Amino acid sequence: MKTIALLGSTGSIGMSTLDLVRQFPERFKIHGMAAGVNLKRLAAQVKEFSPRVVSIKHEKDVPRMRQLLNGQRVEVLWGEAGAAEIASANEVDVVLAAIVGGAGLMPTFKALNAGKEIALANKEALVMAGELLVSAAAKKGVRLFPVDSEHSAIFQCLQGNRRDEVDKLILTASGGPFLRTPLKRLGSVTVAQALKHPNWKMGRKITIDSATMMNKGLEVVEARWEFQMAPERIEVVIHPQSVVHSMVRYQDGAVIAQLGVPDMRIPIAYALAYPHRLKGNWQALELTRHGELNFLPVEHKRYPALGLAYGALREGGTMPTVLNAANEIAVEAFLEGRIGFRDIHRVIDKTMQRHAATRPRDIGEILSVDRWAREKASSLVNRNNGRIKAWKA
Repeated sequence: MKTIALLGSTGSIGMSTLDLVRQFPERFKIHGMAAGVNLKRLAAQVKEFSPRVVSIKHEKDVPRMRQLLNGQRVEVLWGEAGAAEIASANEVDVVLAAIVGGAGLMPTFKALNAGKEIALANKEALVMAGELLVSAAAKKGVRLFPVDSEHSAIFQCLQGNRRDEVDKLILTASGGPFLRTPLKRLGSVTVAQALKHPNWKMGRKITIDSATMMNKGLEVVEARWEFQMAPERIEVVIHPQSVVHSMVRYQDGAVIAQLGVPDMRIPIAYALAYPHRLKGNWQALELTRHGELNFLPVEHKRYPALGLAYGALREGGTMPTVLNAANEIAVEAFLEGRIGFRDIHRVIDKTMQRHAATRPRDIGEILSVDRWAREKASSLVNRNNGRIKAWKA
Protein backbone atom coordinates (compact mmCIF):
# COMPACT_ATOMS: atom_id res chain seq x y z
CA MET A 1 0.00 0.00 0.00
CA LYS A 2 1.21 3.50 -0.87
CA THR A 3 0.68 6.41 1.48
CA ILE A 4 -0.08 9.64 -0.37
CA ALA A 5 0.37 13.31 0.42
CA LEU A 6 -2.18 15.06 -1.80
CA LEU A 7 -1.31 18.66 -2.58
CA GLY A 8 -4.31 20.37 -4.15
CA SER A 9 -7.01 18.01 -2.90
CA THR A 10 -10.01 20.21 -3.72
CA GLY A 11 -9.07 20.85 -7.37
CA SER A 12 -9.97 18.69 -10.34
CA ILE A 13 -6.77 16.60 -10.17
CA GLY A 14 -7.14 16.20 -6.41
CA MET A 15 -10.72 14.99 -6.70
CA SER A 16 -9.77 12.54 -9.45
CA THR A 17 -6.98 11.23 -7.22
CA LEU A 18 -9.38 10.75 -4.33
CA ASP A 19 -11.72 8.84 -6.61
CA LEU A 20 -8.85 6.42 -7.27
CA VAL A 21 -8.22 6.06 -3.54
CA ARG A 22 -11.94 5.37 -3.17
CA GLN A 23 -11.78 2.68 -5.87
CA PHE A 24 -8.55 1.06 -4.61
CA PRO A 25 -8.49 1.30 -0.80
CA GLU A 26 -6.22 -1.74 -0.66
CA ARG A 27 -3.56 0.10 -2.70
CA PHE A 28 -3.68 3.72 -1.53
CA LYS A 29 -4.33 5.72 1.60
CA ILE A 30 -4.13 9.44 2.31
CA HIS A 31 -1.75 10.74 4.98
CA GLY A 32 -2.31 14.45 4.42
CA MET A 33 -4.09 16.94 2.19
CA ALA A 34 -3.26 20.50 1.24
CA ALA A 35 -5.94 22.75 -0.21
CA GLY A 36 -6.66 26.40 -0.85
CA VAL A 37 -9.82 28.17 0.27
CA ASN A 38 -12.55 25.62 -0.46
CA LEU A 39 -12.92 24.70 3.19
CA LYS A 40 -16.28 22.94 2.92
CA ARG A 41 -15.02 20.57 0.26
CA LEU A 42 -11.85 19.87 2.23
CA ALA A 43 -13.90 19.14 5.37
CA ALA A 44 -16.01 16.63 3.43
CA GLN A 45 -12.83 15.00 2.10
CA VAL A 46 -11.42 14.73 5.62
CA LYS A 47 -14.62 13.06 6.80
CA GLU A 48 -14.37 10.43 4.06
CA PHE A 49 -10.61 9.77 3.87
CA SER A 50 -9.46 10.46 7.47
CA PRO A 51 -6.05 12.05 6.83
CA ARG A 52 -3.87 12.76 9.85
CA VAL A 53 -3.11 16.33 8.80
CA VAL A 54 -4.46 19.01 6.44
CA SER A 55 -3.19 22.39 5.31
CA ILE A 56 -5.16 25.39 4.06
CA LYS A 57 -4.06 28.57 2.34
CA HIS A 58 -4.64 31.20 5.05
CA GLU A 59 -3.97 31.11 8.79
CA LYS A 60 -7.03 33.31 9.38
CA ASP A 61 -9.26 30.48 8.13
CA VAL A 62 -7.99 27.93 10.67
CA PRO A 63 -10.82 28.56 13.23
CA ARG A 64 -13.43 28.15 10.48
CA MET A 65 -11.71 24.97 9.26
CA ARG A 66 -11.74 23.48 12.76
CA GLN A 67 -15.41 24.38 13.09
CA LEU A 68 -16.21 22.58 9.85
CA LEU A 69 -14.24 19.53 10.99
CA ASN A 70 -16.66 19.28 13.91
CA GLY A 71 -14.36 17.57 16.36
CA GLN A 72 -12.60 15.24 13.92
CA ARG A 73 -9.07 14.53 15.07
CA VAL A 74 -6.87 16.02 12.39
CA GLU A 75 -4.02 18.51 12.62
CA VAL A 76 -4.62 21.79 10.74
CA LEU A 77 -1.67 23.63 9.19
CA TRP A 78 -1.61 26.56 6.78
CA GLY A 79 0.30 28.26 4.00
CA GLU A 80 3.23 27.10 1.95
CA ALA A 81 4.99 25.82 5.05
CA GLY A 82 2.01 23.65 5.95
CA ALA A 83 1.86 22.08 2.50
CA ALA A 84 5.62 21.49 2.57
CA GLU A 85 5.39 19.80 5.99
CA ILE A 86 2.72 17.42 4.71
CA ALA A 87 4.73 16.66 1.56
CA SER A 88 7.90 15.82 3.48
CA ALA A 89 6.35 13.77 6.32
CA ASN A 90 8.10 10.50 7.18
CA GLU A 91 4.91 8.49 6.65
CA VAL A 92 4.52 9.59 3.02
CA ASP A 93 5.58 7.33 0.13
CA VAL A 94 4.50 9.48 -2.79
CA VAL A 95 3.44 13.11 -3.20
CA LEU A 96 0.72 13.94 -5.71
CA ALA A 97 1.66 17.54 -6.51
CA ALA A 98 -1.41 19.28 -7.96
CA ILE A 99 -1.33 22.77 -6.44
CA VAL A 100 -1.99 25.15 -9.30
CA GLY A 101 0.68 27.66 -10.29
CA GLY A 102 3.89 28.78 -8.64
CA ALA A 103 2.49 28.09 -5.17
CA GLY A 104 3.30 24.42 -5.69
CA LEU A 105 7.05 24.91 -6.19
CA MET A 106 8.34 24.95 -2.61
CA PRO A 107 6.26 22.01 -1.33
CA THR A 108 7.44 19.95 -4.33
CA PHE A 109 11.07 20.93 -3.74
CA LYS A 110 10.81 20.09 -0.03
CA ALA A 111 9.32 16.71 -0.88
CA LEU A 112 12.17 15.92 -3.28
CA ASN A 113 14.76 16.87 -0.68
CA ALA A 114 12.98 14.55 1.76
CA GLY A 115 13.43 11.71 -0.74
CA LYS A 116 9.79 11.39 -1.76
CA GLU A 117 8.63 10.15 -5.14
CA ILE A 118 6.60 12.79 -6.96
CA ALA A 119 3.55 12.30 -9.15
CA LEU A 120 3.71 15.70 -10.80
CA ALA A 121 0.60 17.48 -12.02
CA ASN A 122 1.95 20.95 -11.19
CA LYS A 123 3.73 21.70 -14.45
CA GLU A 124 4.59 25.22 -13.25
CA ALA A 125 7.13 23.81 -10.79
CA LEU A 126 9.26 22.39 -13.63
CA VAL A 127 8.72 25.51 -15.70
CA MET A 128 9.98 27.74 -12.90
CA ALA A 129 12.84 25.59 -11.66
CA GLY A 130 13.26 22.58 -13.92
CA GLU A 131 17.02 22.25 -13.71
CA LEU A 132 17.03 22.54 -9.90
CA LEU A 133 14.18 20.07 -9.41
CA VAL A 134 15.62 17.47 -11.79
CA SER A 135 18.99 17.82 -10.06
CA ALA A 136 17.39 17.38 -6.62
CA ALA A 137 15.54 14.26 -7.80
CA ALA A 138 18.76 12.75 -9.20
CA LYS A 139 20.67 13.56 -6.02
CA LYS A 140 18.06 11.83 -3.86
CA GLY A 141 17.58 8.94 -6.26
CA VAL A 142 13.82 9.47 -6.58
CA ARG A 143 11.60 9.62 -9.66
CA LEU A 144 9.30 12.26 -11.06
CA PHE A 145 6.24 10.54 -12.51
CA PRO A 146 4.27 12.72 -14.96
CA VAL A 147 0.56 13.18 -14.37
CA ASP A 148 -0.28 15.56 -17.22
CA SER A 149 -1.98 13.41 -19.85
CA GLU A 150 0.53 14.51 -22.52
CA HIS A 151 3.63 13.77 -20.46
CA SER A 152 2.18 10.53 -19.15
CA ALA A 153 1.62 9.54 -22.79
CA ILE A 154 5.24 10.29 -23.68
CA PHE A 155 6.44 8.42 -20.58
CA GLN A 156 4.39 5.40 -21.66
CA CYS A 157 5.61 5.59 -25.26
CA LEU A 158 9.22 5.57 -24.04
CA GLN A 159 8.85 2.33 -22.07
CA GLY A 160 10.97 -0.46 -23.50
CA ASN A 161 12.80 1.84 -25.90
CA ARG A 162 16.15 3.61 -25.87
CA ARG A 163 16.10 7.33 -25.13
CA ASP A 164 19.11 7.93 -27.42
CA GLU A 165 17.06 6.63 -30.37
CA VAL A 166 14.29 9.21 -29.92
CA ASP A 167 13.99 11.68 -32.79
CA LYS A 168 11.16 13.87 -31.52
CA LEU A 169 8.54 14.21 -28.80
CA ILE A 170 5.15 15.22 -30.22
CA LEU A 171 2.71 16.89 -27.82
CA THR A 172 -0.91 17.03 -28.93
CA ALA A 173 -3.20 19.99 -28.25
CA SER A 174 -6.96 20.16 -28.69
CA GLY A 175 -6.81 23.75 -29.89
CA GLY A 176 -9.22 24.81 -27.15
CA PRO A 177 -12.54 26.57 -27.69
CA PHE A 178 -11.24 29.03 -30.31
CA LEU A 179 -9.65 26.66 -32.82
CA ARG A 180 -11.92 27.88 -35.61
CA THR A 181 -12.92 31.31 -34.31
CA PRO A 182 -12.01 34.10 -36.80
CA LEU A 183 -8.84 35.85 -35.60
CA LYS A 184 -10.49 39.27 -35.63
CA ARG A 185 -13.05 38.08 -33.08
CA LEU A 186 -10.54 36.81 -30.52
CA GLY A 187 -10.06 40.25 -29.01
CA SER A 188 -13.70 40.35 -27.90
CA VAL A 189 -14.26 36.82 -26.59
CA THR A 190 -15.74 36.58 -23.10
CA VAL A 191 -14.54 34.74 -20.02
CA ALA A 192 -17.51 32.37 -20.28
CA GLN A 193 -16.60 31.50 -23.87
CA ALA A 194 -12.94 30.91 -22.97
CA LEU A 195 -13.95 28.56 -20.16
CA LYS A 196 -15.89 26.23 -22.48
CA HIS A 197 -13.25 23.64 -23.27
CA PRO A 198 -14.49 21.20 -25.93
CA ASN A 199 -13.09 18.01 -24.37
CA TRP A 200 -11.70 18.32 -20.83
CA LYS A 201 -13.17 19.37 -17.48
CA MET A 202 -10.46 21.38 -15.73
CA GLY A 203 -9.97 24.28 -13.35
CA ARG A 204 -10.47 27.86 -14.51
CA LYS A 205 -6.81 28.82 -14.80
CA ILE A 206 -5.72 25.77 -16.80
CA THR A 207 -8.79 26.08 -19.04
CA ILE A 208 -7.79 29.63 -19.99
CA ASP A 209 -4.23 28.39 -20.54
CA SER A 210 -5.66 25.83 -22.95
CA ALA A 211 -7.57 28.53 -24.81
CA THR A 212 -4.38 30.59 -25.31
CA MET A 213 -2.26 27.44 -25.71
CA MET A 214 0.04 28.65 -22.97
CA ASN A 215 -0.83 25.35 -21.34
CA LYS A 216 0.96 23.61 -24.21
CA GLY A 217 3.84 26.07 -23.98
CA LEU A 218 4.32 25.22 -20.32
CA GLU A 219 4.18 21.54 -21.24
CA VAL A 220 6.98 22.05 -23.80
CA VAL A 221 9.17 23.51 -21.04
CA GLU A 222 8.15 20.69 -18.71
CA ALA A 223 8.98 18.06 -21.34
CA ARG A 224 12.42 19.58 -21.86
CA TRP A 225 13.30 18.84 -18.23
CA GLU A 226 11.22 15.75 -17.62
CA PHE A 227 12.69 13.91 -20.61
CA GLN A 228 15.97 15.82 -21.08
CA MET A 229 15.08 16.80 -24.64
CA ALA A 230 16.26 19.89 -26.56
CA PRO A 231 13.53 22.41 -27.47
CA GLU A 232 13.90 21.86 -31.22
CA ARG A 233 13.06 18.18 -30.70
CA ILE A 234 9.72 18.91 -29.01
CA GLU A 235 6.85 19.54 -31.42
CA VAL A 236 3.23 20.56 -30.86
CA VAL A 237 0.41 19.51 -33.19
CA ILE A 238 -3.31 20.23 -33.03
CA HIS A 239 -5.46 17.15 -32.45
CA PRO A 240 -9.07 18.31 -31.86
CA GLN A 241 -10.43 14.94 -30.70
CA SER A 242 -8.05 14.63 -27.68
CA VAL A 243 -7.83 10.86 -28.24
CA VAL A 244 -4.09 10.68 -29.00
CA HIS A 245 -2.55 12.21 -25.90
CA SER A 246 0.97 12.47 -27.31
CA MET A 247 3.50 10.58 -29.43
CA VAL A 248 7.20 9.74 -29.73
CA ARG A 249 8.92 9.54 -33.09
CA TYR A 250 12.06 7.41 -33.22
CA GLN A 251 15.08 7.74 -35.49
CA ASP A 252 13.85 4.95 -37.78
CA GLY A 253 10.70 6.99 -38.50
CA ALA A 254 8.37 4.88 -36.36
CA VAL A 255 5.83 6.85 -34.30
CA ILE A 256 4.44 5.37 -31.10
CA ALA A 257 1.29 6.98 -29.71
CA GLN A 258 -0.73 6.62 -26.52
CA LEU A 259 -4.49 6.82 -26.94
CA GLY A 260 -7.31 6.99 -24.44
CA VAL A 261 -10.50 8.75 -23.40
CA PRO A 262 -9.98 12.23 -21.90
CA ASP A 263 -10.13 11.16 -18.25
CA MET A 264 -7.37 12.32 -15.88
CA ARG A 265 -7.84 9.32 -13.62
CA ILE A 266 -5.98 7.19 -16.19
CA PRO A 267 -2.62 9.06 -16.10
CA ILE A 268 -2.96 9.62 -12.34
CA ALA A 269 -3.44 5.88 -11.81
CA TYR A 270 -0.44 5.07 -14.00
CA ALA A 271 1.75 7.48 -12.04
CA LEU A 272 0.66 6.18 -8.64
CA ALA A 273 0.64 2.45 -9.50
CA TYR A 274 3.65 2.34 -11.88
CA PRO A 275 4.67 -0.08 -13.34
CA HIS A 276 1.20 -1.61 -12.92
CA ARG A 277 -1.99 -0.66 -14.74
CA LEU A 278 -5.22 -0.53 -12.77
CA LYS A 279 -8.64 -1.60 -13.97
CA GLY A 280 -10.78 1.35 -12.91
CA ASN A 281 -14.39 2.29 -13.48
CA TRP A 282 -13.60 4.72 -16.29
CA GLN A 283 -14.75 4.32 -19.87
CA ALA A 284 -12.54 2.37 -22.27
CA LEU A 285 -11.64 3.88 -25.64
CA GLU A 286 -13.61 2.47 -28.58
CA LEU A 287 -11.91 3.62 -31.77
CA THR A 288 -14.79 2.77 -34.08
CA ARG A 289 -17.00 5.31 -32.30
CA HIS A 290 -14.55 8.14 -32.99
CA GLY A 291 -14.12 7.72 -36.72
CA GLU A 292 -11.50 10.11 -38.03
CA LEU A 293 -8.57 11.39 -35.99
CA ASN A 294 -7.23 14.69 -37.31
CA PHE A 295 -3.85 16.37 -36.87
CA LEU A 296 -3.22 20.00 -37.83
CA PRO A 297 -0.25 22.36 -37.65
CA VAL A 298 -0.33 25.12 -35.03
CA GLU A 299 -1.47 28.49 -36.36
CA HIS A 300 0.97 30.76 -34.55
CA LYS A 301 -1.01 33.98 -35.12
CA ARG A 302 -3.87 32.32 -33.29
CA TYR A 303 -1.69 31.05 -30.44
CA PRO A 304 1.20 33.52 -29.87
CA ALA A 305 1.61 32.29 -26.29
CA LEU A 306 3.15 29.06 -27.57
CA GLY A 307 5.89 31.02 -29.33
CA LEU A 308 6.60 32.93 -26.13
CA ALA A 309 7.10 29.64 -24.30
CA TYR A 310 9.57 28.37 -26.90
CA GLY A 311 11.35 31.71 -26.71
CA ALA A 312 11.62 31.52 -22.93
CA LEU A 313 12.96 27.98 -23.17
CA ARG A 314 15.61 28.94 -25.72
CA GLU A 315 16.61 31.94 -23.59
CA GLY A 316 16.84 29.63 -20.59
CA GLY A 317 17.82 30.48 -17.04
CA THR A 318 15.16 32.49 -15.24
CA MET A 319 13.15 33.42 -18.34
CA PRO A 320 10.68 30.49 -18.01
CA THR A 321 10.07 31.63 -14.42
CA VAL A 322 9.10 35.06 -15.76
CA LEU A 323 6.92 33.47 -18.44
CA ASN A 324 4.99 31.48 -15.84
CA ALA A 325 4.57 34.32 -13.33
CA ALA A 326 3.42 36.83 -15.94
CA ASN A 327 0.97 34.31 -17.34
CA GLU A 328 -0.59 33.71 -13.92
CA ILE A 329 -1.08 37.42 -13.39
CA ALA A 330 -2.47 37.95 -16.90
CA VAL A 331 -4.88 35.02 -16.70
CA GLU A 332 -6.16 36.22 -13.32
CA ALA A 333 -6.70 39.71 -14.76
CA PHE A 334 -8.62 38.27 -17.72
CA LEU A 335 -10.81 36.12 -15.46
CA GLU A 336 -11.58 39.25 -13.44
CA GLY A 337 -12.49 41.18 -16.58
CA ARG A 338 -9.63 43.68 -16.27
CA ILE A 339 -7.96 42.86 -19.60
CA GLY A 340 -9.07 41.26 -22.86
CA PHE A 341 -8.28 37.74 -24.01
CA ARG A 342 -5.63 38.87 -26.53
CA ASP A 343 -3.97 41.00 -23.87
CA ILE A 344 -2.86 37.89 -21.97
CA HIS A 345 0.05 37.16 -24.30
CA ARG A 346 0.89 40.88 -24.54
CA VAL A 347 1.35 41.15 -20.77
CA ILE A 348 3.61 38.10 -20.84
CA ASP A 349 5.63 39.35 -23.81
CA LYS A 350 6.24 42.80 -22.34
CA THR A 351 7.20 41.34 -18.94
CA MET A 352 9.72 39.04 -20.62
CA GLN A 353 11.15 41.94 -22.62
CA ARG A 354 11.95 43.71 -19.36
CA HIS A 355 13.91 40.78 -17.90
CA ALA A 356 17.55 39.82 -18.40
CA ALA A 357 17.75 36.07 -17.78
CA THR A 358 20.35 34.60 -15.43
CA ARG A 359 21.09 31.02 -14.44
CA PRO A 360 19.64 30.51 -10.92
CA ARG A 361 21.78 28.88 -8.26
CA ASP A 362 19.00 28.05 -5.81
CA ILE A 363 15.26 28.19 -5.21
CA GLY A 364 15.64 31.52 -3.43
CA GLU A 365 16.72 33.18 -6.69
CA ILE A 366 13.81 31.58 -8.52
CA LEU A 367 11.34 32.94 -5.98
CA SER A 368 12.92 36.40 -6.17
CA VAL A 369 12.54 36.48 -9.96
CA ASP A 370 9.00 35.14 -9.62
CA ARG A 371 8.07 38.04 -7.30
CA TRP A 372 9.65 40.58 -9.66
CA ALA A 373 7.77 39.21 -12.66
CA ARG A 374 4.43 39.24 -10.83
CA GLU A 375 4.96 42.85 -9.79
CA LYS A 376 5.98 43.87 -13.32
CA ALA A 377 3.05 42.06 -14.93
CA SER A 378 0.65 43.55 -12.39
CA SER A 379 1.92 47.05 -13.13
CA LEU A 380 1.35 46.47 -16.86
CA VAL A 381 -2.21 45.33 -16.18
CA ASN A 382 -2.91 48.25 -13.84
CA ARG A 383 -1.46 50.77 -16.30
CA ASN A 384 -4.06 49.72 -18.82
CA ASN A 385 -7.04 50.18 -16.52
CA GLY A 386 -10.19 48.26 -17.47
CA ARG A 387 -10.88 46.25 -20.61
CA ILE A 388 -8.86 47.72 -23.44
CA LYS A 389 -9.23 47.76 -27.20
CA ALA A 390 -5.61 48.52 -28.06
CA TRP A 391 -2.62 47.67 -25.89
CA LYS A 392 -0.52 50.63 -24.85
CA ALA A 393 3.15 50.04 -24.10
